[in-house]
Amino acid sequence: MSDAPALSVVVPAYDEAEVLPDFAARLRAVLDALAGDGRLDGYEVLVVDDGSRDATPVVLARLRREWPQLRVVRLRANAGHQAALSAGLRRARGRLGVLTMDADLQDPPEVLPDVLAATADADVVYAVRGDRSVDSALKRTTASAFYRLVRRLGLGAPAQAGDFRWMSRAAVDVVLGLPEQHRVLRLVVPALGFDAATVRYVRGARGAGRTKYPVHRMLRLSLDAITGSSTAPLRLASLFGLGGGALTFLLLLYALVSFLFDSTVPGWTSTVAIVAGVGTLQLLCLGILGEYVGRLYVQAQGRPAYLVASDTGEEGGGPP
Repeated sequence: MSDAPALSVVVPAYDEAEVLPDFAARLRAVLDALAGDGRLDGYEVLVVDDGSRDATPVVLARLRREWPQLRVVRLRANAGHQAALSAGLRRARGRLGVLTMDADLQDPPEVLPDVLAATADADVVYAVRGDRSVDSALKRTTASAFYRLVRRLGLGAPAQAGDFRWMSRAAVDVVLGLPEQHRVLRLVVPALGFDAATVRYVRGARGAGRTKYPVHRMLRLSLDAITGSSTAPLRLASLFGLGGGALTFLLLLYALVSFLFDSTVPGWTSTVAIVAGVGTLQLLCLGILGEYVGRLYVQAQGRPAYLVASDTGEEGGGPP
C-alpha cells in the first residue's frame, strides 16, 4: 500500500443523483485545498452506489471523468446504509485513515479540515452535531431518545454522533477483522475503545432529494444497533422472572390468608398458586435461556476481548 493515498473518503449513496454534483464540487474544493497546501498527502473519494434506482450511476460516471481521485463501487442491490459503509471501508486504501460521511450535504464537507486537525492524538474522530435545528422536531426527539437509551445500556456512543467520523488505519483494520455481518458502526466503533476526539459542527440542510431515513428505517436502525451491540434485551426475561417471583410470593400470601379466613371459594387458592408458580418458573427459565443465548451471541460477534495500545517490551514501545 506504499502508493496508496493518505486519506480515503467513503461516501454511501442511494438515489442521490440530485445532490451529488453539489456535493462533489464542495468536497473536491476542500480536499484539493488540503492537498495543495501540504496538509494532505494525496486522497481518494470512494462513493458506494448502494443499488440506486435513479440516475446516480450516470452522474457518478460523469463526475469520475472530471475528477481522477473519485472511485465508484456499485453494489448489485440495495444493501442498506451500514452495509454500504462496510463495503467502502473494505476497499478504502487510505494508509493513514478513512473518513466516512453522507452525500446529502447534511455532513458539511467544510468541516473536514477541523476533523483532520483533531487526528494527531486520536484513532477515531467523531463529528458531533452541535446544532440540529434543520431537522424536524420528530427527528430531533427520536434521535435524543435513541442516544439516551444507548447511554443507559452502557454502549458509550457519543451523543449526536452519526456516521461522520475519521478512523485511523489501525482502527479500520480492527473493524474489518470483526466477523459481524450486520454491524452498526456508530456503536461498534466506540465499543472498541480507541482513543477518540470530537469535533462539533452545525448540521446542514439536505442539499436536494428526500431523506433516506424515514421513521420506520430509523426504528429499524435503532433496533439493529441495540440488538447488535447489547444483550440487555435478552435480560428482560430474567428481570420479568424476578419481578414475577416477587409478585407471586405476595399473591400466595394473600391467597393463604384468604384461605385461612375462609373467604375464598373451594379450589381458588390452589388454582392461583399453581398458575402464578408455573408462570414464574417459565419466566425464570426463559431468563436463564436468554443469559446463555446472550453469551453465545457475544461469542459469535468475535469482538476482541482487549486491544493493546502499547507494550514497552516490544521494539520501539509503540503499538504492536
